Amino acid sequence: MKRLLCAALLAVGFAAAALATTARAQADADDVRVMDSAPAANARIGRKISAFFVRFDRPVDHRKSTLVIKQGERVVERLHPRLESAPEVLFAAAPTLPAGDYVLHWAVITLQGTKTMSGDIPFKVSDQATQ
Repeated sequence: MKRLLCAALLAVGFAAAALATTARAQADADDVRVMDSAPAANARIGRKISAFFVRFDRPVDHRKSTLVIKQGERVVERLHPRLESAPEVLFAAAPTLPAGDYVLHWAVITLQGTKTMSGDIPFKVSDQATQ
């Protein structure tokens, strides 16, 4: 009887561990990764640049996603992603920015789930030519 009880408890423990591993793997699979962006991280851009994009490794929900330009904690501009862009790309036009340090903050939700991911892409606007 003790052996049967121990075997049952062991089986339940293995099943719980397998479920936890599967849930963790699913959570990792839902993670969205940035593949490319304009501006690129830590880039110096000229003041005339007015288009911003972030390309991800999978399609994202354009309607529920956001792009925000910040300077420090202050929101400079809330961009409106174009719905016609590629499924894995958030693209938006922005006003001309004065010289300074900025962050392009993105927040997306995958089409498959309700997991929201976000990140920041720091960049600098300069009166000098793009480097």
